[in-house]
Amino acid sequence: MSVKKILISQQQPKTASPYTAVAEKFGAEFDFRQFFKMEPLTSREFRAQRINILDYTAIVFSARTTIDAFFQLCEELRVKVPETMKYFCTTEAVANYLQKHIVYRKRKIFFGDGTPDSIIGLIGTKHKGENFLIATAESSSKDAVTKIFETQKFAYTTAVFVKPVAQDIKDIDLHGYDLVVLFNPADVKSLYENYPDFQQDGLKFVSYGRSIVKAMEDAGLAIEISAPTPEMPSVAKALEVYLSKN
Repeated sequence: MSVKKILISQQQPKTASPYTAVAEKFGAEFDFRQFFKMEPLTSREFRAQRINILDYTAIVFSARTTIDAFFQLCEELRVKVPETMKYFCTTEAVANYLQKHIVYRKRKIFFGDGTPDSIIGLIGTKHKGENFLIATAESSSKDAVTKIFETQKFAYTTAVFVKPVAQDIKDIDLHGYDLVVLFNPADVKSLYENYPDFQQDGLKFVSYGRSIVKAMEDAGLAIEISAPTPEMPSVAKALEVYLSKN
């Protein structure tokens, strides 16, 4: 079977991406469309968690969307975040994004290399006595950062700041594509919100990540390609391997 059209359920990259090389090598056409977007919780939704932000001395961020939502909710709830608050971010890019909301040089900001272990390294013995608030997204399973905080027996609480909201994708002819790539359980939720009577009918799906596999299996969707694997660590590599064999 010749694969010519591939739909990626994400926003189109602003610059050249690994998909560009795949498209040029195999003559495939890529379309990009977000199936959902992350939006801040309303103040009412956040209050339902019974979280008092001022009870915490440090906050852990792993995404820009949670940073925006955190400061938006603080403003709506009239919470003045003290200058003594410590910020632990999974990457430098996430840490730098804090400049949108606070004076960076006046705050205690730490960032890792993207791995949970790097966060623990930043905390070390100096900060292990902090009371941590881990910012998360709605419906996300217990992630690696939370698990390692448990292992280290740190004082922490998780709080949801953003939620996935399905986008209107009813104009997409899904069966007009040879492959559709899904990344997040919210992609599956959006699929069925837009097409309540959706039938796979031979449409081939590519999954990326453990959580999406479970969501697709629960929905009864067959998976043609599943990544990551040692041979296929990324979606682009998975597609390259698949297309070379088809």
